[in-house]
Amino acid sequence: MSRPAGAASADTAPLSTGPASTGPASTGPASTVPANTVPANTGPASTGPASTGPDGTRLSGPVSAGPVDSWRQWRAPLGIVLVILLGGTLIALLQPSARTPRYLDPRDAGQSGARALAALLTQRGEPVIRAGTVESAEMAAHGRVTLVITSPGLLSARQLRSLAGVRSSLLLVEPVRASLAALAPGVTVAGFGPVRTAGPGCGLSAARLAGHADMGNVLLRSTAPGSWQCYPVDGEPSLVRYSTGRRTTGSRTTGSRTTGGPSAGGRTITLLGSGAPLTNHYLARHGNAALALDLLSGSSRIVWLVPPLPVPGAPPGGPPAGGEGSLFSLIPRPAYLVTIQLVIAVTLAALWRMRRLGPLVAEPLPVIVRASETVEGHGRLYRSRRSRDRAAAVLRAAALDRITTRLSLPRDAGADAVCAAVAARTGREAGTIRAIMFGAVPRDDAALVALAHEIDALEADTLEAGTLEAGTLKAGTLEAGALEGQVRTY
Repeated sequence: MSRPAGAASADTAPLSTGPASTGPASTGPASTVPANTVPANTGPASTGPASTGPDGTRLSGPVSAGPVDSWRQWRAPLGIVLVILLGGTLIALLQPSARTPRYLDPRDAGQSGARALAALLTQRGEPVIRAGTVESAEMAAHGRVTLVITSPGLLSARQLRSLAGVRSSLLLVEPVRASLAALAPGVTVAGFGPVRTAGPGCGLSAARLAGHADMGNVLLRSTAPGSWQCYPVDGEPSLVRYSTGRRTTGSRTTGSRTTGGPSAGGRTITLLGSGAPLTNHYLARHGNAALALDLLSGSSRIVWLVPPLPVPGAPPGGPPAGGEGSLFSLIPRPAYLVTIQLVIAVTLAALWRMRRLGPLVAEPLPVIVRASETVEGHGRLYRSRRSRDRAAAVLRAAALDRITTRLSLPRDAGADAVCAAVAARTGREAGTIRAIMFGAVPRDDAALVALAHEIDALEADTLEAGTLEAGTLKAGTLEAGALEGQVRTY
């Protein structure tokens, strides 16, 4: 559906800002509209051909990216990839080795490990079962078993109380005050001394057969009845052994004792002030091997508890690894490093997207749009949506704007004032003018076309009446001027 040319230019329509068509020019009316200014490319000039509009205006052609633009485009992604690779390398370097050496670990062949002693015990028919947690040690320590605890200082109070319920024999290496109070109540720490070669100093058969050994470190003091106190260093023993559930009496130095019959639940508790005789490095020195083998003899198997290391960053005095910890204590440290790395990468990407290559340069880009195309496009849109009310309102508003301008009426003039002025100018009835300019919505397309013609005719009559009045006024002015000239000549 099209509309008369007289009302075409009043309807405001969005204009395309794309490049103008270079095809044959339309024979209809055309308008040249400057498009919005857009930022121009500040990179190298394009070497491709440029197109020319119908009015000879040079339009932008295809822009080819140069080496500098390619580098600017890819340098940020390449930088992010490089940061990620460096972060991954750093995390890999910070990762601990697959097997961290552990003190007195029966699987560790290093100097501080106890793999050599475990192999000798296995050859003698006393297999060594390594336990990495307190729970696994408790499950394995039943029957005629000896439980070896290598680093009791890594155990929490709850774990020590749990181990106190185990009824098997116990060998405690380098005990601390908390472990003695829970597992060996009759023994306390007397002090500390150097690890050096010491004599047995008691009548314990294992100590007498071994002879001199490397002892010291934690010095003990025992009040348990019938306890063997051997290898004194600085006047205090570094090895204490006693049995529970027996009625015993004896001397702490000579080791002579009178032992009654064992009661139910009796077990042997051995406290070793230094773990040096059990290590791979010191096992072959003096009588260390004989002392270790004799202290662990008489069991069907040996459960060797190696307490896990505490969690890095755990608060002092808190539960060590394997105990009760917070949720954050379960997150490994590399997870935090990866999170920090991702935050840095996202920040760099945001900064890259926020950056501008320079100040904006405004460049006018003229765009040619044919008026007939705009009118036809609007008409097709109204027709496809059956928007006769919208189309009629646009036609009436455009004509009303031009008529009020011609009649020098204010834009907010009411319908009565407009109808009276138009009726006075054209000689038409005010009711007919009101039906045309302020009437009802057309019922169908035919009524809409008829309304367009009526509006066009009314507008033409108004303009023609104004032109005739202007012509009459101009003729009267000329006649008056001629008469005045004659009077002056006379």
